[in-house]
Formats: sequence, structure tokens, C-alpha cells
Amino acid sequence: MPKYVAFLRGINVGGKNIVKKEMLQEAFTSLGYEHVSVWKQSGNVIFETSDSDLEQIKLAIQKKLKSLLGNNIGVILRSFYYLEELVKSNTFRNLDEKGASYLVTFLSTETAESVLHLKIPKSTAEIIRIDKHEAYSVTHGHGEGGLPNPFLEKKLKTQATTRNWNTIKEIVQGFSN
Repeated sequence: MPKYVAFLRGINVGGKNIVKKEMLQEAFTSLGYEHVSVWKQSGNVIFETSDSDLEQIKLAIQKKLKSLLGNNIGVILRSFYYLEELVKSNTFRNLDEKGASYLVTFLSTETAESVLHLKIPKSTAEIIRIDKHEAYSVTHGHGEGGLPNPFLEKKLKTQATTRNWNTIKEIVQGFSN
């Protein structure tokens, strides 16, 4: 059965939209998804389903979360296979900056690719690459992991959610068969 990862936008960040792991697990299980696992209480849900329509899966998750939380939660889905390939390709492989954090921002809509470096205003974060479905950034500031989101959402006119590169690697390593 295909495996997916749902990246939930704005869950358990800054004391807002607090959702316990057990509640997320139950929400996904109630939708008929199997082998549901919540990774690191920060809106990363790994699950399996025979459904193949990503848009329908996303809408079902959004509807369920709205009924539980009372507000809309952004959901960005990726197949597990896609994430495995993302980790293998490792956009950050030639970077080794002391004290840097490497971030992946998942985009909800496809965008044009770019290798232009974009400095995020009032931040140490810098976008180093934009692919069709993700943007990659480097930051040297503590707590700046979420900064690519508003910048990219405004610039690309899409919804986004950011994860640390180490988190992505941990998900792939932890849930590979």
C-alpha cells in the first residue's frame, strides 16, 4: 500500500493550534488510513492508504482537522517515495556551513524552478534553490526556521510549510521498509 507524509502547516508552533499526537493519530485513523504515525509533535504524519488521489486525500484531512480544531489547517502531501528521492538527491550535499540550519519548504502548488539566491529581509535566512515543489534555504539564526514560509508564500503566491532537513532525513530513515 502506498505510504504518504502529510506536512501540516502551523500545528504546535508558537503555542498555537496545539494538537496532541494521539488526536492526530486518531483523526487519520478515523479516515481509514493505516499504519498512522505522528513524527515529533510538529505536524508530520506518516500513513498508508490505497487511495491515490492526492487532492482528495488532502481535502479529507483538511475537513477532518477543521471539524476537530475549528479552523483551517494547511496540508501538504508528499509520497514517501518522493521524499526518499528528495533525500537521495540532497540539495545541501555541497554545503557545510558551521552553525547553519538547512531547511526545506514544501510548496502547495507547482512553481518555476530557480537557482537564484534570495535573501529574506531582516533575517539570516537565504533561499538557495527553488524547485517545482520545494524551496531550499540556509539560515544561521536560532528560531528562524519558519521565516521562509511568509516570504515564499507572498513571493510565489502559494501556501508553504517548512521543515528542518534533519527532520526530513529522520522521517525517511525511520519509516523506510
